[in-house]
Amino acid sequence: MTSCRARRDERGAAIVDVSLVLPLLLLVFLLVLQLGLILHVRNTLIVSAAEGARVGARVDAELADGVARTEDLISGALNEAYAANVTSQRATVGGVAVVEVTVQAPLPVLALFGPEASLTVIARAFEERQ
Repeated sequence: MTSCRARRDERGAAIVDVSLVLPLLLLVFLLVLQLGLILHVRNTLIVSAAEGARVGARVDAELADGVARTEDLISGALNEAYAANVTSQRATVGGVAVVEVTVQAPLPVLALFGPEASLTVIARAFEERQ
């Protein structure tokens, strides 16, 4: 008789367990998804800036060519808003002339909405005109 009563007392316990665990699992899933989005944006900006620096460092290219290439890559992969602040300049690092492309873009904090932080990426390429 006792075992029958114990089973009857546990009815509905699975529903309570699921209702307590599922929100936590959903939160963990969304945090991992958000981290993936942030890393995607960061990696895209790094690769685009590096490619733009290489294009701008060619013998037959100008700094504007590197900026244009960087903006094209970022706009194609993410959104035009991420390519709004791209600059390029010539610099010297360790006595070697380089082309430096700087990208400052918003970093999505809450999916693609909500408050935004800023991410600055700098890429350098050796200038071929040396």
